Amino acid sequence: MARKSRIIIGLNSGTSADGVDAVACAISGRGPALRAKVLGHLQRSYSPDLRRRLLAIMAPAATRTEELCRLSAEVGRVFAGAAAAVVRKLGLRRVDLIGSHGQTICHLPPERGPAARRGAVPATLQIGDAAIISEALGCPVVHGFRQADMAAGGQGAPLVPWTDYVLFRHARKSRVIQNIGGIANLTWLPAAGRVDDTVAFDTGPGNMVIDALVRRFSGGKAAFDRGGRMAARGRVSGAVLARLMAHPYLKISPPKSCGREQFGEGHVAALVRAFRRVRLSAEDWVATATHFSVACMVLGYAWLSDEGAGRFPPMDEIILCGGGARNATLVAQLSKCLSGGRRRIEVTTTDDYGISTQAKEGLSFAMLAAACVDRAPANLPRVTGARRRVVLGSICDTGGAR
Repeated sequence: MARKSRIIIGLNSGTSADGVDAVACAISGRGPALRAKVLGHLQRSYSPDLRRRLLAIMAPAATRTEELCRLSAEVGRVFAGAAAAVVRKLGLRRVDLIGSHGQTICHLPPERGPAARRGAVPATLQIGDAAIISEALGCPVVHGFRQADMAAGGQGAPLVPWTDYVLFRHARKSRVIQNIGGIANLTWLPAAGRVDDTVAFDTGPGNMVIDALVRRFSGGKAAFDRGGRMAARGRVSGAVLARLMAHPYLKISPPKSCGREQFGEGHVAALVRAFRRVRLSAEDWVATATHFSVACMVLGYAWLSDEGAGRFPPMDEIILCGGGARNATLVAQLSKCLSGGRRRIEVTTTDDYGISTQAKEGLSFAMLAAACVDRAPANLPRVTGARRRVVLGSICDTGGAR
């Protein structure tokens, strides 16, 4: 690891569980002075059968231990295949390191708010055998990024605010980095702020509820609302939206994180059952879920404004990333919600800064892998609620051929 510039591959599959993003980067420097350049990116989709099995095993489902064990190996092979494919695509002669987030199956952070249960043990589980990836690529793999923060009392999420700070901090502009994956999360970077000034949390569902409704009403023929076209044809149901906005997660102040445990298939199925006698088209359902995702994000911005009175400068720019950044209806609604104030808030994407909206998360895990081997703490206690700064990730090295 002594080279000034390291070639690192970041691997990630988000809560949507639709496939693996493999991002190859050239990384130099250490800690907040780290610099990263994306060399290339590709996505490898899960097979329909593997995705079905993953969704079936995710919390709160109950399943057999044998299936979980086999899935971890199979996901590891898909991750290894994606990493090998990006190596071939770019003609890389070496890979120094891989950062693999794996596939989250269950995430149970410390419970907060009125629904918190006494004695509930925080835990998190990501699958995708790191040894399989290390052996296939012949280099060390950093994995298990959430566990150290949770061991220190934190939420274990969001994981990327430190990388957001490294990539997007600005001397004069106050920025929000808004990731819209299955779950949406924001990172607040005040102008000229220090890393400890960063605020971040999960705002609620991004694409998760939308995707679940699209799958349900298409009979599994479609996985997501491409470009937001279904939502654009529908009408928002005030009654359904009111039910969605009453979710207890939205009443909890940060630090907080969420996942399928709160907004997954079970939540959507219960919602549809509750309104089975209301005449709503599939487009109406998707339009309402899209509006809900936007409303959750705007609530997050409102929380920043309320908490930051006299302390946080105004927002100058919101930079979008994740699959939801390509949902034109969602982005248009978000831009409309932000256009009413006296100060213009620019809405851009990471594409405008040379980082594909789909590559940004993978890039972040490459950077977190570098921080791990450099022994640079990359969690932010103010964000996660952890007791202290810790080094994120564990290193797996099978000693395969280099």
